[in-house]
Amino acid sequence: MPRRPDLESICLIGSGPIVIGQACEFDYAGCQALKVLREDGFRTIVVNSNPATIMTDPGFADRTYLEPLDLDGVSDVLARERPDALLPTMGGQTALNLASELAEAGILDELGVELIGAPLDVIRRAEDRELFRDAVRSVGLRTPNSRIVTDLSQLAGLATPAVVRPAFTLGGHGGGFVETVDQLYRQVELGIFESPIGQVLVEESVRGWDEFELEVVRDRKDNVVIVCSIENVDPMGVHTGDSVTVAPQMTLSDHAYQELRDAAAAVVRAVGVECGGSNIQFARERDTGELR
Repeated sequence: MPRRPDLESICLIGSGPIVIGQACEFDYAGCQALKVLREDGFRTIVVNSNPATIMTDPGFADRTYLEPLDLDGVSDVLARERPDALLPTMGGQTALNLASELAEAGILDELGVELIGAPLDVIRRAEDRELFRDAVRSVGLRTPNSRIVTDLSQLAGLATPAVVRPAFTLGGHGGGFVETVDQLYRQVELGIFESPIGQVLVEESVRGWDEFELEVVRDRKDNVVIVCSIENVDPMGVHTGDSVTVAPQMTLSDHAYQELRDAAAAVVRAVGVECGGSNIQFARERDTGELR
């Protein structure tokens, strides 16, 4: 990718504390991004609430701020530094949610800061369960049968077992598997409470299927690279954060692996991520090869 001559300074949002679903890979990604940006001549600013990261060490950015990763904290940094662009795709869920808040509050437009890497519509497509489902289906891939729920009254007629997935939450927070109708109502109530937009996806359970992940990078010129594959030793139903994983995957045939690679590239293109890494997870039925 050639350097953009219209940008001189770029602010990168870190991921804050290390938690399941948002670990040291974002610190590494942020460090590499800051190195490359400085080598290309950009003035770099990083804001992160976690001082125990490499990206906050002196020398990685021209200006480093240890501030709370909330709307007020990041807004103050942007107002002080006036960067040309904001890069949220190196900071995990925390940075993406913050970027959405800043854009929706009109702060980025007010300060003349461009959101790069993942514009607001892309963040919404990746995080909103209904928009993501539609994007995946638009490229001919299947997702588990599901229903978007924003109120308990919408649960009538839904079968169990099922899995509840709140929108805009980190590492499955507020979600889980349910086996009975009573569990379904309790989990959905919790998920709606935990979701910043009060939305959950209730979908058919694929517990027991094999789980694979692909780390994918795409740029604005539509170059797509599969960085690595990951195989969860434990089946669907065991959270990835609690599972033993192996990289690269070990049990798929070359044909099956190429199918996953093609599907991952199609998904990242459909969502529209322009910069940074994307983790795409698949459930695969071992006997039939079905993908979700």
